[in-house]
Amino acid sequence: MFSIQAPTNCPSCNSDLEWSNSLLYCRNVSCGSQSSKKVEHFAKTLKIKGLGPAAVAKLELVNVLDIYDLTVADITLALNSEKLAEKLYNEIENSKKASLNLLLPALSIPLIGKTASDKLSTVCKNMDEIDVEMCEKAGLGPKATASLMDWVEDSVDVYCLLPHSFLFEKKASLVSVNGVVCISGKLKSFKTKADATTALSDAGYRVVGSLTKEVTILVNESGVESAKTTKARESGVTIIENLKDLLESKTWHCQSGPKNVPNSLLASSVTKHLFLKQLLQKQQKTLKPQPVQFLANCVRWVLM
Repeated sequence: MFSIQAPTNCPSCNSDLEWSNSLLYCRNVSCGSQSSKKVEHFAKTLKIKGLGPAAVAKLELVNVLDIYDLTVADITLALNSEKLAEKLYNEIENSKKASLNLLLPALSIPLIGKTASDKLSTVCKNMDEIDVEMCEKAGLGPKATASLMDWVEDSVDVYCLLPHSFLFEKKASLVSVNGVVCISGKLKSFKTKADATTALSDAGYRVVGSLTKEVTILVNESGVESAKTTKARESGVTIIENLKDLLESKTWHCQSGPKNVPNSLLASSVTKHLFLKQLLQKQQKTLKPQPVQFLANCVRWVLM
């Protein structure tokens, strides 16, 4: 009878492997395999077309900083195509415009993804403002906060050499939300989860990727009783089988006035005024036929 022995050293850098939750990990931050994967993740997150695993290997990229040292000549030599080289070079140049919202999740910081980055963007303007207090204010958990602070202490000086602004992009968001939504399994009412997320965000919901304590609604259109669904049921989380029914039931309409206003906004007169201010700012350039009537309807809505 054969027995399989678990490896004790990393096959790439020969460093000692460590067990964690029944899995083996290489903790060597300079490991070649890890480095190339981080470059691939960076390129994928920033949507740099043409910089996939094969291109990363041919260009021998082991650090994200190396991406921005590339010239058209370097790429042409590695890929053996001047046309592909020019396209990739332009993609790399365009990626320099990425805001910190997108850049932060691209840097392979443990527990820091798009959701955490978006949360930080609501309280911070740039990288310099990120600290423990701001992380807590943004709603990051203790583990995510500790991970980000460790990265800031150990690596931020290196990554600040990247040719980016390191500024967060403030996203227009409503003062309050209808709830926090988690999507489980495949959707029937939308082609992709990205489309569903956009629709939910527009309706005043916040969408998260995992079933955390803050989740109030779980969307499960597949009908499969997954572990996530079972956990949600046991925790008293509302389970929705048709996402469009949820969106339609949580929308308020006013004839000739502001439309598609989430129900949660109706509960607070302060929130109404804030929303109305945003609405009027958007409508300033389009109020041509009957601005007085529109304003009257808006005021009537606020006083409800």
